[in-house]
Amino acid sequence: MTRKKKDIGLAIVGCGTIGRIRGMLAKEFPGISWIGLCDINEELGRKLVDDVEADFFTTDFNELIQRPEVTATIIATDENAHYHPTMAAIDQGHDLFIEKPLATEVQESLEILQAIERNKLDAVVGYTQRFRRRFLAIKERLLTGQIGETTAVVTRAFMNRMVPIATTRRTNQRHNLTPMVVSGTHSLDMSLWLMEGLDPVSVYAKSSDKVLSEHGTKDATFGVFTMDDGTIFSMNISWALPVVWPGAVYGLEIGIVGTKGVIDVEDTHRDLVMASEISQGAGYAPEGYDPGFERHVDFLTSYPPGDIYDKQLWGPMREETNSWFNRIYSGLRTPHATAADGHRNLVLTMAMDLSAARGEPIDLPLDISQLGVKSS
Repeated sequence: MTRKKKDIGLAIVGCGTIGRIRGMLAKEFPGISWIGLCDINEELGRKLVDDVEADFFTTDFNELIQRPEVTATIIATDENAHYHPTMAAIDQGHDLFIEKPLATEVQESLEILQAIERNKLDAVVGYTQRFRRRFLAIKERLLTGQIGETTAVVTRAFMNRMVPIATTRRTNQRHNLTPMVVSGTHSLDMSLWLMEGLDPVSVYAKSSDKVLSEHGTKDATFGVFTMDDGTIFSMNISWALPVVWPGAVYGLEIGIVGTKGVIDVEDTHRDLVMASEISQGAGYAPEGYDPGFERHVDFLTSYPPGDIYDKQLWGPMREETNSWFNRIYSGLRTPHATAADGHRNLVLTMAMDLSAARGEPIDLPLDISQLGVKSS
C-alpha cells in the first residue's frame, strides 16, 4: 500500500544560522510547495528570502503562521523566544520542528508539551546529533542487546567559549542560559536516548564560573545521575574553553558499560586536524565581538550541523531536516526527539543547575514548581 503524500507549506520563524540551513534544504525538497519566512531582523530575513526563493516574508510571526498555505512550522528563534510562535503554530494545527530547547522557562515548556499532546500534533525537537551515523550504529547495537544490560554511562563535552558569549550577548534574560540548558542538553539527550527505558531518580551536580560570570553564565557543570535500575550516569560539560581551542563548537566522549560488553565513542574530531599559517577565524564568533586571538589549528568536522562542500551543507543536520520533511510528507519513521523528550531534557538540565545552586542531591522526578521562579 502506497502512503499518501502531503504537500508541505512551510513556515520558518527565525532566519539566523540554523533557520538559514533548514531553509536552504527546504528549497531543495520536492514535497514543499510553499515557503514563508519570518525574522524580526528584516535585513537578515530578506537575504534568506532571496536565497531560498521564498514566497512570503514578514517580521510578524503571527502573520506568517496564520497564512492558509502553511501546514508545517520550524521554530528557529533564539532559545528564549520559542514560546509564543510555537503556541501560535499549535493553535493552527501545524506539524512542528522546534529547535532545542523546547523553551528556557519550565512552565512554558510544559504548556507547549501539553498543548501539543492535547491537539495530537506531530512535533519534534532539534537534537541533531541523533542523526550522526556513529550514534545510530550504537543505538542499533543497544537495541539488539549486544552489550547486555547497562551498568554505567559517562560523558564529557568540551566547547569553545564563543558559543556562550554569542548566546548571552543576544539577550538580557540570561538566568537559564546555562551550559546544561543550552548545550549540555545535547549529550544528556543522546545518553538518555541510548539508555531508552531507564529513568533517573536522583542527580547531584556542581558548577564553576571563573571565566564566564561576566557574561551571566557558568563555565562548567558536572553531575551524576542514578537511574531507576541502579545504573550510574556521569555527565559533564565545559563551554569555557579558550577561543583558540581548535574545535569549532562541540566535542563529545561517551562510554557505555554493560553486563556483557562496552561501547566507547570518541566524537572529539581530533582524528582530522588542520594547521595553517592562514587564520581560521573564531569557531563561532558573535557579531561585533573580537576575541583578540587567531585560530591556526582546526578540528575539521567539529561543526555540529555538518560540513560545507561546493557551497552546500552535508552531514547530520541535512539528514535530520530531510528526514523531518519526509516524516510529514510520506509518514517516514524517524529517530527525532519528541516534544516529551525535549521537556524531559529541560527539566533534567535545570535539575542539575538546581542541585549545583543548592549544593545537594535532587530527587527525581522533580516538582517543577521548584524550577518556576526566575533568579535575579
